[in-house]
Amino acid sequence: MNGFLRFLTSARTSWIVLVVAFAGVAALFVLGSGASSETAPGSGLPDSAESVQVDRILDTFPDADTTSALLVYASDDGEALPADTVAAIQQKAFGDLVDLTPDGFIPPPQVSEDGTVALLVLPLTPEEDVEAQSERAAEIRTLAADGLDGVRTYLTGPEGFEVDIAAVFDGADFSLLLTTVIVVAVLLLITYRSPWLWLVPLVVIGTADASAGIVARRVAALAGVELDASVTGILSVLVFGAGTNYALLLIARYRDELRLAEDRREAMRRAVRGAGPAIIASGSTVALALATLLFGELSGNRALGLACAVGVVVAMAFALLVLPAALVLFGRWLFWPYIPRFGSPDAIARSPWGKLGRAVSHRPVVVAIAGAVALGALASGMFFVQTGLSQNDRFLQTPDAVKGQEVLAEAFSAGATSPATVMAPVADAAEVAEAIENIDGVDSARVVEETTDWTRIDVTLNASAETPEAFAAIERLRADVDDIGSGQTLVGGLDARALDVAGAQERDQALIIPLILVLVFIVLVILLRALLAPVLLLIAVVASFFSAVGAAWWLFQTPLFGFPAIDTNVLLFSFLFLVALGVDYSIFLVTRAQEETRTLGTTKGMIRALAATGAVITSAGILLAAVFAVLGVLPLITLTQIGVIVCIGVLIDTLLVRTVIVPAMAFIAGDKFWWPRRPAVTDAEAAAEPEIPPAPAQRRKREPVS
Repeated sequence: MNGFLRFLTSARTSWIVLVVAFAGVAALFVLGSGASSETAPGSGLPDSAESVQVDRILDTFPDADTTSALLVYASDDGEALPADTVAAIQQKAFGDLVDLTPDGFIPPPQVSEDGTVALLVLPLTPEEDVEAQSERAAEIRTLAADGLDGVRTYLTGPEGFEVDIAAVFDGADFSLLLTTVIVVAVLLLITYRSPWLWLVPLVVIGTADASAGIVARRVAALAGVELDASVTGILSVLVFGAGTNYALLLIARYRDELRLAEDRREAMRRAVRGAGPAIIASGSTVALALATLLFGELSGNRALGLACAVGVVVAMAFALLVLPAALVLFGRWLFWPYIPRFGSPDAIARSPWGKLGRAVSHRPVVVAIAGAVALGALASGMFFVQTGLSQNDRFLQTPDAVKGQEVLAEAFSAGATSPATVMAPVADAAEVAEAIENIDGVDSARVVEETTDWTRIDVTLNASAETPEAFAAIERLRADVDDIGSGQTLVGGLDARALDVAGAQERDQALIIPLILVLVFIVLVILLRALLAPVLLLIAVVASFFSAVGAAWWLFQTPLFGFPAIDTNVLLFSFLFLVALGVDYSIFLVTRAQEETRTLGTTKGMIRALAATGAVITSAGILLAAVFAVLGVLPLITLTQIGVIVCIGVLIDTLLVRTVIVPAMAFIAGDKFWWPRRPAVTDAEAAAEPEIPPAPAQRRKREPVS
């Protein structure tokens, strides 16, 4: 290890590390990610899902190679559309729009009962190229609205949603990256109060982010996993957040060692030796926790787990290999105007965090109870949380397709915009269609087409799309048709797909959340070689998760957000990030406490650890919270909710749990905190010393200049 650290930091070889690293990055950029474009988030359901089976059967029907756009015409004044306007809309079914259809035919428009809305269904050939699809949509909008006054025109349906989703993600990754870089740069500048020190970690972590994106896409392609735009957005935020955290911890330790070693390269070797284990343990915990998503049923969960686990490993490698080599290129002046001089007084002993630790040690039980009450009050919102967002509710800015869908839902039957698709064997079709008409929640059923094996029945529900009432109707449909004929009838469609996604997400949560807890516990046991401390740390971080979700729910109900519910995958992702990243800060604190306990005892060791890590962990927590809040620049409410919950949770963990609750629990447990191990110096043995002595490093002999 010593030889490797010398190679990493010595004057003759540190530049080799940088050259090799950035040559590798350049090669990655030349090779590229192998992905032609980003995609919008999909359902990610497995092939066994009933709605997916229906989609596969639909592919065997004659019109499987067609899609459709819904053109919605709504009266501006809320009155019935004039007869000449309806005639003009009818004429469009025979005009230029026909040239865009595969068969040269457009069905006549449907007019709502009150006459205020007309619907024109436009058959189209599927277009794979996003740019060509957008151009066609623009042409459709122009032709559809041409010559009509006093009418609002919307493009919705499958084609409308595909185009609008692609549009809202267009340029989103760049906006996210730019905002993240600005936030990180500002916070690093404030943290270091140096005009140039912040540039080194920012460049290194920025390069890590770019590399992680390419590597993650390459690994995902090898694994047969597709990364959508929401995954790559979270990946970028996570790499910047975790990478900057590791950089802050390393630089803080380097600053301390510069005061104890005359040679800056020896100081860096000590810094990597001291902070490295905590960074490796932290990064490994996060990466392994993310990897548990690979056991998920939804492909979106697996994609996020794979990509982000790769990203964290890349961020950790850059923080431990590239950053030390980059920092030692510069002298102590890099920290100007607050240059850490060799032999300067011990700044840790004068830290306000040490004073806070001593205050907590005097009344640990009172502090622990007060902290638990505060967490409980914040978590009270958990009792009122609603989950599940409809397709129309998932966008921060309402696109044209959603507006058109809402107009249709108001003018026609509530379920007309998203009929359920029932696939029945031909022999059972008549009996199935008759039974469906009598099922509670069904408005109408219509046999549409059939092949030699299957009959397609479109079922209109009397409930709005993706509502609890619609889901209940789908469940009744599936239960009732299973008892008819061969029992092979399947129910699909938008509502059925959403119901399948919610069910798969619940199964993923039931599997992955316990896996994450067990995995993190095992890592903590191996790292600390103790049992009680890992249990207490896990309890604290899980409590901070519940508090974050509860507090976020109250916030989501305010006019600032006004979210009707939390999306189905938000709780799992938020739990994953908060447990993995929250344990990070406890690892930083407790590993330093374990180091100090060897000479100071548990209580004094924890106080000194808090004094040594308080400033850097607080800075890292605030920075990570701000970086996750940046997810709000992306267009999906799901990502905004994840960002807000993780932001609140990290702040709770940084400012309350790690600052006072974990130290209080350590003070209450005393030497048993490390059970079943016995610390080298017990509290009883350390009690004779009236003051906390200097750190062991201060008693080292002066190191010669290398």
